[in-house]
Amino acid sequence: MTEYRCEKVLPYQNQNETKTQQVEQMFDSIASHYDTMNRLMSLYQDKNWRKYAIKRLSKENPKTILDVATGTGDFAIQAYDVIKPEKITGIDLSEKMLEVGKVKVANLNLSDRITLEKADSMSLPFADATFDSATVAFGVRNFESLEKGLSEICRVIKPGGSLAILELSEPTNKLYWLGYKVYTKLFIPIMAKLLRTSRDAYDYLPSSIEAFPQGKVMAELLKKSGFSKVEIDTYTMQTCTFYFATK
Repeated sequence: MTEYRCEKVLPYQNQNETKTQQVEQMFDSIASHYDTMNRLMSLYQDKNWRKYAIKRLSKENPKTILDVATGTGDFAIQAYDVIKPEKITGIDLSEKMLEVGKVKVANLNLSDRITLEKADSMSLPFADATFDSATVAFGVRNFESLEKGLSEICRVIKPGGSLAILELSEPTNKLYWLGYKVYTKLFIPIMAKLLRTSRDAYDYLPSSIEAFPQGKVMAELLKKSGFSKVEIDTYTMQTCTFYFATK
């Protein structure tokens, strides 16, 4: 399998654990304020990004959805509100993130429709062709192996099914890129300090974005992983990229 630079970017550079282990540890450490930080870092655009992705996914009318790297369940909840599938299964490495998500799901009386469970995207605990669609919102760059993770997702999607991915991206437009660099180097560290959260986690964020394969490179990777057609769109001055792949 091809190695990608983002696979070598780790939350804690001075530790010996695998990327999967470090990502789990990192999200456990920030789970209590993850939603707040997400809103602030995206300037409250994250909900709109999910809305755009869900609107495209809704055209496929999936009855069963797998939400990989579900975190605190925001994408799963928002997708259910629009699509109303029979079942959404959310998986994540972090127990702490899942605990927050389960409370949110229960408070909305959706526990019979949205199930959140701990699982590793490198080895999904589901049979082949289980789901109509899969989604990953802001989690692909955390995969220990991009090819393995995407191939696993492809395996559990039914033929003709779809994968919707939202991922943070570094703008290619030079003017947007300059603003993005100022934002990530100055604003994000200030917010992390004010919230007294893990500096490692928010140093890792821009580093992992910069190292992630974007655009046509990512489209080719999706095809290599088993998908036949890929659509690409960008949002908010190219800081978020949407990939829609069909199996």
